[in-house]
Amino acid sequence: MPSKPLTPFQRESIDLFVGAFAVLSLPRSLGEIYGLLYSSEEPLAFDDFVTRLDLSKGSVSEGLRLLRSLGAVNLLPVEGSRKDHFIAETSLRKLAGGYLRDRIEPYLRGGESRIESLRKVSATDPELNDFQQKRINQLLSWHRFFARVLPVFKALAGKI
Repeated sequence: MPSKPLTPFQRESIDLFVGAFAVLSLPRSLGEIYGLLYSSEEPLAFDDFVTRLDLSKGSVSEGLRLLRSLGAVNLLPVEGSRKDHFIAETSLRKLAGGYLRDRIEPYLRGGESRIESLRKVSATDPELNDFQQKRINQLLSWHRFFARVLPVFKALAGKI
């Protein structure tokens, strides 16, 4: 059965989310998958993404897995079908919260150990040590700032 062509609304939605996901340094295919889901009234099956977006099965599989982990895509059982069907999460609170939880928090958690590694490396070069120490102290200051404001962002995301 030939795939259903994309509507103008779906094409524009896909373009919008490709751009939005690019700002977050996320792959184009994620924007395409989410954009198609967002602009579709019906839940979509795995094969719909492959055929309608002309993406590889591997790209769709990985994209759906990542989008689900971020809370951007949900499974929806469809009566009479054994295939998994997906719908877009449209709550900005859940989308922002998922991104903060899965992308930003893990990066911050490892930040102090990475800064400590820089401190150890800088100790091996006494000629650049003053400059390096200033940079390390600046990084530590930035890290502490983001560690303080992340809970505020998370709280704000909860109110959206």
